Amino acid sequence: MSEYIEALEQWLRKHANPEQAVPMQAYMRNQFPFLGLKSPERVELVKSFWKEHGVPKGEELLTAAVELWSLPEREFHYTALNLLDKRKKTAEISDIKVLGKLIVEHSWWDTVDILAAHSIGSLLRKYPELVSDYTERWIQSDNMWLRRTALLYQLRYKESTDTERLFRYMESCKHEEEFFIRKAIGWALREYAKSDEEAVVRYVQGAGLSPLSVKEALKHIKA
Repeated sequence: MSEYIEALEQWLRKHANPEQAVPMQAYMRNQFPFLGLKSPERVELVKSFWKEHGVPKGEELLTAAVELWSLPEREFHYTALNLLDKRKKTAEISDIKVLGKLIVEHSWWDTVDILAAHSIGSLLRKYPELVSDYTERWIQSDNMWLRRTALLYQLRYKESTDTERLFRYMESCKHEEEFFIRKAIGWALREYAKSDEEAVVRYVQGAGLSPLSVKEALKHIKA
C-alpha cells in the first residue's frame, strides 16, 4: 500500500461513525462493511485531504484507485470512483483491464453502475475499437455484473447509441429472471427513449420483455 493511500485510509477511519454504519450496511443488504460516513461528509473529507496532499495523476491515480478498492469498507470504493472520474479525460486504452477487474470485485449496483455508465462508457467512447472485444465477451459472461455492464455502458450516449448492439444485447438476456438484468434492460431503454422514444416503444411492443423491464422502459412515456 502506498504512503498516499495509507494516509487517506487513516484520515477517513479517523472520522468513522460506527453507529451510522449500521443502517448504511443494512441499506446495502449487509454486502459490505461501512465506516459510517454519509456521502456529503465523505466527499468533504476527501476534498480536504486532496487540498493538503494533492490528487494523484496518470498511472499513480489508477494505482491509488485499485489500492482503495482492496480495502473492505465501502467508502473507500466510493472514493476510488471519485478518483477514476478525474481519470476520464486522460484514460488510456489499457485502463479497460483495470476497470473490468473492478467490476467483478466487491460487486454491487452502487459501484457497478457508476463504473459502467461513467468510467467504462467514457473509455469505450474514446476507444471504440475496444467495444467488440470487451462488451461481446461481457454480455456472454457467467458474471451477472459484466452482463449488466454491457447493457449499461451506453447509458449516456444519447443519439450516439449503437441501437443494433443495445437491442441485440437485450435479446440475449431478456429471458433471465435476474432482477438486476431486468432492471438494467428497462433503465437502458428508458434513457434511450429520451433520444428516440418511438424506437423504444417499437422495441418494447415486440420484444417480449419482462413486466419489470417494460415498466422501467416506459416509465416516462405517456400512453
